[in-house]
Amino acid sequence: MTIGLTYDLRSDYLQEGYSEEETAEFDRESTIEAIELTLQQLGYQTDRIGHVRHLTSRLVNGDRWDLVFNICEGMFGIGREAQVPALLDAYQVPYTFSDALVLSLTLHKGMTKRVVRDCGIPTPDFAVVCNEQDIAVVNLPYPLFVKPNAEGTGKGINSLSRVTNPEELLHVCRDLLTRYPSGLLVEEYLPGREFTVGILGTGEEAYPVGIMEILYRQEETNSIYSYQTKSDYLKAVEYQIPENDISEKCISLALKTWHVLGCRDGGRVDIRADRSGIPNFIEVNPLAGLDKVHSDLPILAYMHGYDFERIIREIMESARKRAKI
Repeated sequence: MTIGLTYDLRSDYLQEGYSEEETAEFDRESTIEAIELTLQQLGYQTDRIGHVRHLTSRLVNGDRWDLVFNICEGMFGIGREAQVPALLDAYQVPYTFSDALVLSLTLHKGMTKRVVRDCGIPTPDFAVVCNEQDIAVVNLPYPLFVKPNAEGTGKGINSLSRVTNPEELLHVCRDLLTRYPSGLLVEEYLPGREFTVGILGTGEEAYPVGIMEILYRQEETNSIYSYQTKSDYLKAVEYQIPENDISEKCISLALKTWHVLGCRDGGRVDIRADRSGIPNFIEVNPLAGLDKVHSDLPILAYMHGYDFERIIREIMESARKRAKI
């Protein structure tokens, strides 16, 4: 069985002149090597394809694969994570992870929160800011948290993201709108504990890999899981498995979110507790990073007894079962 590999290699975009933060979601060569080697150890033949433009050329030239292991994040547009799945759907080539609908929806944090809120999942109140006029009509209790509406890996998040008054909100939103024209998410800041839950599988067969709590070294991070914090996580944070009671509540919320949104094969749900200690949905990552050393999903999986081969094997088994191959 031949498995194609679609991915965005960070070094390619850096060579084109994009910045470190602009390419934060893209993969190192070591990540691609680890995934490819693991697939080969599992008995698959592999074929590196690369980003969506490479995929387009190869499909037009007649190339096909039994299944594509897709970790492309894309560069342009609100539907950038959905471009590879949509293209593969058009050519009837099965692939790992969620489909174009899910990846378009979940990249838009505001739309995702509307869906999960309507399904009864607790999430902090919020507003989407698309332009400077929207800032003036934000009517939420301070403190608030501001972040790009369609980014991941902590991009656009720093110590200024937590705002305590209208003047700070205006300043931060104006600055971010110049860099993130797809808009901003402004939501009530939750002061409680922070967790992430890893999930493998699809539908009723989805199950939790485990949970980890993110604990901040205050002097380093100001309790904000920013791009800088994630880049220097060994110094800035520590991870641990929380006690059973809160773990069960977070896992229940994460699985409900996974089912509601229709996520597939593997990913993460990020959660934060409110003032009363009640877990709230923050965001979902249905295309979670798979760097063996630095990515949250492998890190938490290791804490719960998984190794990297098992993660990749179970993602593949879920995808193959869906595709009936």
